[in-house]
Amino acid sequence: MANPERTISIVGGLGLFPAARLTLPARRVLAFLALHPTSVSRAIAAGRLWPDQEETLSRANLRRSLWQSPPGWVVTDGDDLRLDASVDLALARSVAAWALDGGELKLSEIALLSEDLLPGWHEEWVLGAQDAFRLLRVQALEAACRTMATRGHHALATQAGTAALAAEPLRESAAAALVRAYLLEGNRYAAARCFHDLAQSLHAELGVAPSPALCAALDGVDLEPERDRGPGPGRKSDRHPS
Repeated sequence: MANPERTISIVGGLGLFPAARLTLPARRVLAFLALHPTSVSRAIAAGRLWPDQEETLSRANLRRSLWQSPPGWVVTDGDDLRLDASVDLALARSVAAWALDGGELKLSEIALLSEDLLPGWHEEWVLGAQDAFRLLRVQALEAACRTMATRGHHALATQAGTAALAAEPLRESAAAALVRAYLLEGNRYAAARCFHDLAQSLHAELGVAPSPALCAALDGVDLEPERDRGPGPGRKSDRHPS
């Protein structure tokens, strides 16, 4: 069982509590172990962290990284390594599962799911976990937006929907959830603005218009929130042929 007095965060960036100064090699090995809830063999850790080096050199780099890590944070069991600290990724996944199961989210939980996993890290061993977590958090935020909008908690619903759309600006299902939340809140201007932002992004990036289902959700709503602008993708013109 992980030491409850130690916490490592990897959602939103790498951090330790209690705080400790880390060298770059120590940062990498702690982040790598934080992505694995169970023990990892030295051979696997060395091979993933230094894939372009020979085994003897990669194992030497791993030993050096472990020596530079704060005392007690990494537990060795024979040839296996384990992080002796709680990791915020487990909490984030639990919050996401709750939302996907129809649960409502607090503002602090929405904030947690608004962050990416180890942002700015681009090494091969972290990319798959980053993609999986981003998909999970966006799906959870979108689900929470729909749930809370239906139950009349519009402020939190729009916060969750905005966070989902900020993570994936071209995700039409997230835009549809946010538009619905705005409309249930009685905020037609925000709903129309959200629709236009999506329409312009889809046109610019993919050359397509919003789905008919999303357009139907705005049937009867004034789709001209900015009167001083001319017609664009997904917008209706006020001008009539003479």
